[in-house]
Amino acid sequence: MLLLLFLAVPMLAPLTAPLMAKDLTKLKIVITNDNGKPVERANVRVVFGGRSIVKLGRNVRTSWEMRSTQEGIADIPEMPKGKILVQVTAKGYQTFGKTIEVTEDERTIEVTLNPPQRQYSSHEPEKSN
Repeated sequence: MLLLLFLAVPMLAPLTAPLMAKDLTKLKIVITNDNGKPVERANVRVVFGGRSIVKLGRNVRTSWEMRSTQEGIADIPEMPKGKILVQVTAKGYQTFGKTIEVTEDERTIEVTLNPPQRQYSSHEPEKSN
């Protein structure tokens, strides 16, 4: 029985092997408005598609969430390279969302948030009496 366990462990190793440094990337997300001014306290969410960071044999993370600094910067800790979804929301701005392929060890992503678009109605406003 012990021999079977000893033989089975190496076969499981590829399934639980931690990501190597070459498989990881760090992101810096720079958030500005349409006038080029930094957007502080923007909610930033980065989802790394299908892969997770594993620590001590447990799945720990499949995403990072944080707020941008006063300078409009969100430094994202290490995550797996590959396709990632970047979502940015901030009060008074349209939501930004984009899937990006990341292959570099470090990358800066610039996000420009636009003001909300004005909504128009084809209905006549009600007249008050």
